[in-house]
Amino acid sequence: MIVTLLSGDKPRSLILTVLLLVILICLAGAPFIFDGVRPLDTAARICIFILLAASYDLLLGYGGIVSFAHTMFFGLGAYGVALASTHMGRGFDALLVGTVSGAMAAVALALVIGLFSLRVRAIFFAMITLAVASAVAVLVSQFSAITGGEDGLTYKIPRVLTSANRMGEFLGTKISGKILNYYLVFFASLALFLLLLRMVNSPFGRVLQAIRENDFRAEAIGYRVVWYRTVATCLSAATAALAGSLFAIWLRYVGPDTTLSFEIMLDILLMVVIGGMGTMYGAAIGATLFILAQTYLQNLMGSASEATAGLPLIPDLLDPDRWLMWLGILFILSVYFFPTGIVGRLREGRSS
Repeated sequence: MIVTLLSGDKPRSLILTVLLLVILICLAGAPFIFDGVRPLDTAARICIFILLAASYDLLLGYGGIVSFAHTMFFGLGAYGVALASTHMGRGFDALLVGTVSGAMAAVALALVIGLFSLRVRAIFFAMITLAVASAVAVLVSQFSAITGGEDGLTYKIPRVLTSANRMGEFLGTKISGKILNYYLVFFASLALFLLLLRMVNSPFGRVLQAIRENDFRAEAIGYRVVWYRTVATCLSAATAALAGSLFAIWLRYVGPDTTLSFEIMLDILLMVVIGGMGTMYGAAIGATLFILAQTYLQNLMGSASEATAGLPLIPDLLDPDRWLMWLGILFILSVYFFPTGIVGRLREGRSS
């Protein structure tokens, strides 16, 4: 398996290996396996949120750093592409400038936050990041002349990446620029995910885990705790910004609700916790399950409600309008039965 070759971190569970292979195959062949626009959009979102959740796992799972500013970095990457495309036109140069600028802005802001805040206790650092993220969200909404305010920005990307670019047919599927756009998202997300996986299994990652377990002991034996945590914060912020850039390229729209909202931050946290903190593979499992549930649970409940129409009470409980309630119940149950996450539980079963 390519992940094993690159990182040395085996899934260590047959079921987990099968799940990861199924996710990889489905995402790699999504344009040819599934019909319609919605499945392709769902697959692209899964790719992006796997990367975003993995970047947050670098902070939370490996560094033990609780931050509520991750969507801020995600938004910086997205707005970087949006602003560059708005002012420079629909060229690849605009995408490159926007992506690099967004990542650099995220690293600079993460460096400032890290140097001035990581010396305080964990809960106070979390509150500081929440305050900074809230301030940035307010500023983005207020500077409507630049950011589009609450309405956001709609822009054009290179024509070769849009549905207008017709490229013939392959395996019975009409090939268009939209599919090229999808594979840009897929391969970029895969490469960055493998890079993070390699990073957390390097000496740097091992030190980071040692700091997570006992920062006083790590500092006593000579490791510069604040430096390692600051570097981890910057790397995580840069990866989140790159995920935001991919999201902007795919969506062709950026607004506060799509990139900067606190709801997205909670979604990322749930993805990491459900999949398994400190595993990276957990980000892939958690993000896939969460996006699929968000996208299709309401439709499944509608079908179930119609199928049980003759029964008392059940159709009302399965009403599609109650999908958020059932989504919450499902994730409460998953956290209850999998306290170490799905990946942690599968690995525990293997070791026992």
